[in-house]
Amino acid sequence: MSLIFQRLIAALKRFRVSHFAHQNRFLSVLPLPIAGAFITGLCLSLLFTACTANNPSNNTANSPNSANQTKASVVKFGYQKSAILLKSKGVLEKRLQPQGVSVEWIEFPAGPQLLEAMNVSSIDFGHTGESPPIFAQAAGASLTYIAGIAPSPAGQAILVPPDSPIKTPTDLKGKKIAFQKGSSAHYMLLQVLEKFGLKYSDIQPIYLPPADARAALVKGSLDAWVIWDPFYAAAQKAINARVLIDGTEINKQGGYYLASRKFATENPETIKAILEEIKTLEDWSDKHRDEVAATLSPVLGIDLETLQKATQRRKFGIVPIDSNLIAIQQQVADKFYELKLIPKQIDVKEAMLSPEQYAAFSPKI
Repeated sequence: MSLIFQRLIAALKRFRVSHFAHQNRFLSVLPLPIAGAFITGLCLSLLFTACTANNPSNNTANSPNSANQTKASVVKFGYQKSAILLKSKGVLEKRLQPQGVSVEWIEFPAGPQLLEAMNVSSIDFGHTGESPPIFAQAAGASLTYIAGIAPSPAGQAILVPPDSPIKTPTDLKGKKIAFQKGSSAHYMLLQVLEKFGLKYSDIQPIYLPPADARAALVKGSLDAWVIWDPFYAAAQKAINARVLIDGTEINKQGGYYLASRKFATENPETIKAILEEIKTLEDWSDKHRDEVAATLSPVLGIDLETLQKATQRRKFGIVPIDSNLIAIQQQVADKFYELKLIPKQIDVKEAMLSPEQYAAFSPKI
C-alpha cells in the first residue's frame, strides 16, 4: 500500500498539472483548480484500483475457494440407449450426492444431437462414437475428450431387408443407404466402402436418425441401413433384417466420453467421481452380462433375448486418453476432411486437455 502511494506521488511530481494542461486541450480550457481536482481524482481512482487488485481477499483467481465458486451443483448428463444402464443403476446419484451434486439425465437418439446440445450448454457430459466429436469440432464446438470407450466392432452392422438382392458390400454401389450423419455408423460405412473398392460418391447417402431409418427400411424406401446396438439387435429380431457385414475386422474404433470444456476445467473432482463409477459399472457388467440384459430389457422395452444378443457382442470398459488414441482419432478426422464431409481440416489435439489434467481425474485402468 505505502509503496503504491509513494510511486503515485513520484509520478505526480513528474507529471505536473501545468505541463499536463499545456499538452492536453481538454484540461487547457479548465481553470487550474478544476484541472488539479481532476488529476487528484484520477490518481485516487488509480490508487483504489491498485490497492484492490493487490488485496488477496478480493482476488478470486488466487482464492483457494475459487474452485468452489464455479463448481457445478448439477451434472446435465446426455446419454443414448446404449448406455442407459448407468442411468438405471443410479450409481452417479449415490456417488455425487455427498458432494452436493445432483444428476439430470437427457436422452438423445445419436451422438451428433448430443454434442449439438453440449455446444449450447444444454448438457455438460455425455458419450458418443468416434465421429460426432470430429463434426462438432469442425463446427467450432467447445468440447473436450474425457475418456475413451472400448471398441465393440461386432455391435455395428450394415443391414438389408431379408429378401434383398444385395449379397456383398460391392452390391451397395448406387444404392440408398441410411445412417445418422456424423455418427460412428457413418465412419463404419466409409471403412466398408474403402475395403471393397467403392467410393463415397458411389452410393446414395440418406441421413436419418435410427428410428426413422428403421421405418424407411421396413417401407422399402431404403436399400441398406448402417446401425449400432441395441437398434441393430432389435432390427434383427423385429423386422428380420439381414446382416450384410458387421464391424468385425472393419471398425477398430471405440467411442468417447466428452464434456464441455468449461465443465471439464471447472469440475475435475466431479469428473473423477463420474469416471470411477463408470469404470466400476463397466467392470461389473463384463462379468454379469445376463444381469445387464435383464436390467435393460424392461427399461428399453426390448425383449430379453434381443438384449442378451446385444450385450454378448459388446466390449465393456473405458480407455484413458493417450497419444495413441489421439493419433487414431486424427485419422478419422483426416478421412472426413479428405471426403469434404467436414468444412475444414482439424487438429484433434486442440480438443484435448493437458496430460496433467487427464492424470488428475482418469481412473487407473
